[in-house]
Amino acid sequence: MAEKSAGKTKVTVDVDGRHLTLSNLPKVLYPEAGFSKGEIIDYYSRIAPVLLPHLADRPLTVKRYPNGVDQHFFFEKNAPRGTPDWVRTITLPVPGSTKNRETIDFVIVEGLPTLVWLANLAALELHVPQWRVPRRARKPRTDLVVFDLDPGPPATIAECCEVAAQLRYVLEADGLTPFPKTSGSKGMQVSAPVEVDDPELTSKYAHSVAKRLEKAMPELVVSRMAKALRPDKIFVDWSQNNPAKTTVAPYSLRAKADPTVSTPLTWDEVATGGHLSFTAGEVLDRVDEYGDLFAGALDDANRVRVRAAMVTDE
Repeated sequence: MAEKSAGKTKVTVDVDGRHLTLSNLPKVLYPEAGFSKGEIIDYYSRIAPVLLPHLADRPLTVKRYPNGVDQHFFFEKNAPRGTPDWVRTITLPVPGSTKNRETIDFVIVEGLPTLVWLANLAALELHVPQWRVPRRARKPRTDLVVFDLDPGPPATIAECCEVAAQLRYVLEADGLTPFPKTSGSKGMQVSAPVEVDDPELTSKYAHSVAKRLEKAMPELVVSRMAKALRPDKIFVDWSQNNPAKTTVAPYSLRAKADPTVSTPLTWDEVATGGHLSFTAGEVLDRVDEYGDLFAGALDDANRVRVRAAMVTDE
């Protein structure tokens, strides 16, 4: 059913048994592409079967663009006022919060209704940590290590692919199984499923791998964070493994001129390079053809225990 409110159209829909009121569906949030809020909700609804497993049990940080990608946005970690009581939230400590909070009530996406509710809030970008909090867990479980490959202009994603290929070699030599994806922006990420006893260990391990890459490819790779070192190089950002940090989720939209998506890739695509920017419609077609190319990052059969002995710069 549809209803009028303050001159704006609202539509009430049933999503897996939850009644949601969607508003301003024709509103264009990607002006250059003419991509509307309704199309954003449609994309997230259709991509949900492959996206939801990558959000499951992970406290969510979103970037909201209520007036479009060319207007003001804000990060949101705390569950917003009016969050439905059926949306799962979890209260976690946030030491060092910039807003002087001791805890935050994070949203955890457990199904399509929560995903649609977030899309209706213009939560375009979905960011998650490299750890999960299953319902029966006593503490968070680190299950991924991630390497964020950030090109310093004039370097591009083509150079990221060169570094990713070498990174794959290093990780596989350590027994890990890596999976690549675009960031949906200018760079890419490579993730691998892991187990650790110490949640700080993945950051130490990733830092050591970044330094090994810098040693092997000094003309192309930098592992240090100083921006002055980055022009024409690929910064291998290992710091995203800090438990307090997040990385854009696979299949999340990005707030660019076009509705680009953080897109899982094949290693053949990485080796070939070329056009590696995909929009929402293209990603839906890719999933129809390939399925979830990032599914292996959640597969326990691929999970390797990272030990302190693996932290080496050699």
